[in-house]
Amino acid sequence: MSNDIDTLATALYVTTDDLLKLRSDLAPRRPAVGFTPRLTDAELVTLAVMQALLGFTSEARWLRYARTHLRPLFPYLPKQPSYNKRLRNAAAMLVTVIRVLASDTSLWTDDVWVADSTPVECGRSRETVKRSDLAGSAEYGYCASHSRYFWGLRLHLVATLGGLPIGFALTGAKADERETLMGILRADPTLVVQRPGQTLICDKNYFGAGFESDLADAGLHLLRPARRGEPERPGSALFRPLRQTVESINQTLKAQLDLERHGGRTPAGVIARILQRILALTAAIWHNDTTGAPIHRSLTAYDH
Repeated sequence: MSNDIDTLATALYVTTDDLLKLRSDLAPRRPAVGFTPRLTDAELVTLAVMQALLGFTSEARWLRYARTHLRPLFPYLPKQPSYNKRLRNAAAMLVTVIRVLASDTSLWTDDVWVADSTPVECGRSRETVKRSDLAGSAEYGYCASHSRYFWGLRLHLVATLGGLPIGFALTGAKADERETLMGILRADPTLVVQRPGQTLICDKNYFGAGFESDLADAGLHLLRPARRGEPERPGSALFRPLRQTVESINQTLKAQLDLERHGGRTPAGVIARILQRILALTAAIWHNDTTGAPIHRSLTAYDH
């Protein structure tokens, strides 16, 4: 099996279509009486992943490209408003497809996870902040890694060292990283129940005796650098190279999958576009793992 965008799209379509045939409850709810969509849900998932991998941040421009170049793959393509609405309504389905693909990789059983959060900027001008439908969800925050303030949300991600997303959450910019991480783990207890002794690597913001106790009760062993005034913690020699690994995972989402150029203007729109990018990363890792590619997180075979 080769590594190119057409092969990945075909494999993803077949896998998603088979999943939806077995789990019809995953499809977005539709009226009992009405037209059957001409673009199937499996095609929608495939189209969304291809958009993210090929770097089209504009849905309208993407659909113009698809009509010209992808007609053999997608005989019918909706207009931009319909495509946007279908994606927003498919958020729960996208989450399930992400999990199905992730659990079908060899990386799923890795015994070391990394956890971090990264800004998802949603606007820069004061007028945008005042008028945006994201007001109330988005807020001002500070990114220590890049020494900048921003207005928007935060993506909290738990991943393997190979970059495979394990769990994620989208919160306000000021949300406590520790509480969000515990929320991710509590929302899906199956993540840790079968992984006794799982190691979780975080930065120094994930601190606190109560927090570490909660992680230990969940079966997770926390590794983090010491904060100022603390004695040296075990595993400190690992943090410098692994910190670069964490940053590189975020950079894949930002630089190659345009995380901060999502274009969402409403909470539902932002959620759909973030899930689209997490799904694209997961699908690429899944396909690379299936084909035996040497670097699981490499997207270069799919960006043209």
